[in-house]
Order: sequence, then C-alpha cells, then structure tokens
Amino acid sequence: MKYYTIYLLLFLLQLSSKGQTPSRPKLVVGIVVDQMRWDYLQRFSARYAADGGFKRMMTLGYNCENTSIPYVPTLTACGHASIYTGSVPSINGITGNEWYDNELHDYVYCTSDKKEFTVGGTTSAGQMSPRNLLSSTICDELKLATNLKSKTIGIAIKDRGSILTVGHNANAAWWYDGTSGKWITSSYYTKEIPAWVAAFNNQKLVDTYYKTGWNTLYPISTYVQSAPIENNKNGSTPRKGFPYVLSANAGVNYNSVTATPFGNTLTTEFAKANIENERLGEDSITDFLAISYSSPDIIGHTYGPNSVEIEDCYLRLDLELGMFLNYLDNKVGKGQYMVFLSADHGVAHAPGFLKENKMPAGNVNVKALVGSINAGLKKEFGENDLVINILNNQVVLDTRLMEAKPRQIKNKIRDWLLQFVMKQEFVQHAFLLDDLKNTTLNDNQKKMIANGYYPKRSGQIYFILKPQWITGFEGGGSTHGSWNPYDARIPLLWYGWGIKPGSTSREIHMTDIAPTLAALLKIQSPNGSVGKVIMELVK
Repeated sequence: MKYYTIYLLLFLLQLSSKGQTPSRPKLVVGIVVDQMRWDYLQRFSARYAADGGFKRMMTLGYNCENTSIPYVPTLTACGHASIYTGSVPSINGITGNEWYDNELHDYVYCTSDKKEFTVGGTTSAGQMSPRNLLSSTICDELKLATNLKSKTIGIAIKDRGSILTVGHNANAAWWYDGTSGKWITSSYYTKEIPAWVAAFNNQKLVDTYYKTGWNTLYPISTYVQSAPIENNKNGSTPRKGFPYVLSANAGVNYNSVTATPFGNTLTTEFAKANIENERLGEDSITDFLAISYSSPDIIGHTYGPNSVEIEDCYLRLDLELGMFLNYLDNKVGKGQYMVFLSADHGVAHAPGFLKENKMPAGNVNVKALVGSINAGLKKEFGENDLVINILNNQVVLDTRLMEAKPRQIKNKIRDWLLQFVMKQEFVQHAFLLDDLKNTTLNDNQKKMIANGYYPKRSGQIYFILKPQWITGFEGGGSTHGSWNPYDARIPLLWYGWGIKPGSTSREIHMTDIAPTLAALLKIQSPNGSVGKVIMELVK
C-alpha cells in the first residue's frame, strides 16, 4: 500500500507539470565587447578587481577558453550577426560592415534602409533596419517561443551592434547619434520616441563626462602591460598623452566621447534605464537585453591594442561590469538572470609597434592598389575602372562589364588579375572565389573563406595577406578582418542562472552561442543556425 501511494503521488506530480512553461531566467543579458581580444582576459587579469566583472564571471561562471570565429571577414557587423543567429555570412547574408551588391550594382551598408526615418533625432542616422539580415536571431526565436510576450531590446553606440543582435521582431533597438548626443532609433521599431528616452537624452550625461576628462584610473607608471606612452606608433594620431582634457567638447562635439571609456559608461547607464523603464525581468516571461560596448573598438583602432589607452579602457570596463552585475543582483535577483559575454572580433597589433620590435608586419594602401590594378588593366586590355574597389580582401569587379565580354577575354583578364595580385609583397595567396573548392589552401582557411562567401554580396577575387599585414592605418593604429588568431579568437564567458562554475579548452565557435542559448531556454534555434550546443553548459 505504501509503494502504491508513492507511485500515485509521482504520477499526479507528472500530470500537474505537463503544459507548464519550461523554467527560464527572468532576463538574459548578452554582452558583446567590440574588438576584445581573447588574451585581454589573461593579460590584464592581475589588475582586474575581485569584485569586477571579468574576474567574477571567470571565477563564478563558465569560461570557454578556446572560442573562435569560423569565417572571414572578422568584422563588427558579421560578428554581431553570427553570435545572435548562430550562423555565418554565407547564410545570414551579412558579409561585411558594407559590401558591393552585384545585383543592385551599388554599395550597401549592412543595416541601411532608406524606407525608414530617424526617430529621436533630425539626422539620417536612423534610416536603418534589420532587413539585410537574412536569418532569424535568438531574440527573434525567443519572442516566437513566448507568443511575442518576451521583450527584446538592443543597445549599442554603433547601429549595427544594436540592430543585428535583436533581429527582426524586437521591441526596440537603440544607437547613439554622435551629432546630437542622443540615443535614437528607426521608424522600423517605433514612430515616436518614448518620453523616458527623451528625458534620458535631456540629461546630457556626455557633457558631465567631458568635464571630468580622461585620466588613467591608476598611476600611469603601473601600466606595465602597455607600450610607453611616448611611443606614437601605437596611434593613428600623435599621442597627446594623459590626462585627456575634454571639457572644450561639452555642448559642441558629442562624437568624441565614443573614443573614450565614457562611451561604455553611457551605454551601461542607458542599459539600466531600459531595464527600469521597460520593466525587463520583472515577470516569469524571459526578456532579452542585448548590449554591445562599441568604444573599445574605437579606442583600439585609434591607439592600438598595446596602448595605455586600451589597458585603461579594460580596467575601467571591468569595474563597470562588476557594478552592473551588482545592479542586476538587486534589480532582477541573484540566480534569476543569465549573462554571456563575448566579442565580435579581435585585433592585430599595430604594424609600427611590431616593426619596432623586429616583427614582420606592414600596411596595405587599398586605394593605391586599386589604382595600380586599373592602370594595368587599362594598359593591357584598354579597360577603364574594371575594378570597382577592394573590400574585405576581395577584388570587386564591375560584373556588367565582365559579362559583356567573350569568355576568352574574361579568362585572360581574370588570369592577369590573379598574377598581378600575387606579385604584391603583402599577398600570401590569391584565387577566384567561384573556384574556391579547387584552390589549394589550409583546411581552416578554406572553410573560413567559404563561410564568408555569399555571391550576391561578395567580390570575385580573394587574397590572403601575410600574417600581421593589415589594410589601411598607414599612420598608426590597427584593424581586424583576417582569419588569423589575433582577429579570430575571442572570449566567451557565461554567468548566472543555470550556469555552473567551470571552464573548457575544447574548441568552440562563435556560432555555438545561439544554439546553446536555445538549449538553455528550451526554444528553437535560429533558422540559419549551423552552430552546436556547448554540452558542458546544458548537462
């Protein structure tokens, strides 16, 4: 009789659980740090605070220590889109920050949409939408799974860092207009700015930051993981050095804040305002806040990854993330929210810095290369401006001119182009993208290039640069976009609801983030996802 009673109770319990909503966190916060190299977690670890964000997430959360990007180009738009779609540019269509459309025969910015208008400002900076993104994001799938009851919001200084994360059916996507100093959006999301956003903008927080100025958080002599401040080759402009006096920008220049750590502070404050005013994480239906910190990328491009400026940026961001986690503990509740932190790409060392330390490196002048190619084509074939541009290490040809030519002439032109590009000192390999399968390449390189190839939005000839050669930035600073580990290896930390402390050095890809979130939330993966679930997190 006793066993019968136990079995009956278990049966009734099972019946009562059927039809219930799966257990989920109240709020998911996705954090993408723009241009965060993986090694920043280790390089500055001794200086990260015990109660800061990075050390807390590494200690109390789960660290995927060997996470990489499985495609090229390793750029901002591609990175944000691939994290949230679990897909690659060959499927989600985001082949760069901009591309040349071979059907429209025109340049296309990744999120541009002339059919929409700016909401919250008077410039054209809000003429944006996610329509160029061809697949769904994890935020789209969360809304579908909850019958559109979940709230999903994206925030970033850069429009692409906001729009390409939350996707097509978001409640809101916000980005910063450096002309007006206001957070704005597109008519795609709403026709009128909420009163609370207008009130937030009216605080003019940027002017307050300008009055403070930017000095190092600690004595500058302690920044031993960075190059000496007098080394001007780390930056694209002569280094004025600390402190940076910014007060003259108040009320005049609202864009300069983006190249300081205060851009991160502004983003965090606006994120908290969204949580408060949109009441995120207040009920049992999971909401999603996608935050992208854009300023590290702007600082990194300007000064290089070995600069005091970038070290100070990350020491400050560490403290800020710690305070933000404290805020979430108090507002949403410990164990009631989940956070993941990753990056859209890394960055190469500044060539000037490497040369000074006897390392092979260099800069490629893209404009000069296009000019010399077209001059050669003019001389050999009598053609004017057959090469439209070079984008993302791809030679973009005028396909209308090429298609009008006999096959024999087309083949001769393509052969000449390949030989010309291969002769350049900075080129390691060059090949026709439509013949990639027959090209002898390292398997990893071939896979990454194939994953980034979408014919309607890609060039015709691809060239691989020698390691540590970058396009542009002849005057200093650095950039990203290559297959190399300095651009393609990124951090990935998980923390909070459902996450047990631990780490793995197993190879994981950026595209695994979205399907893992789907598994944790018990919802469908995005419709173009090619990633795999990180099983260590769902066991």
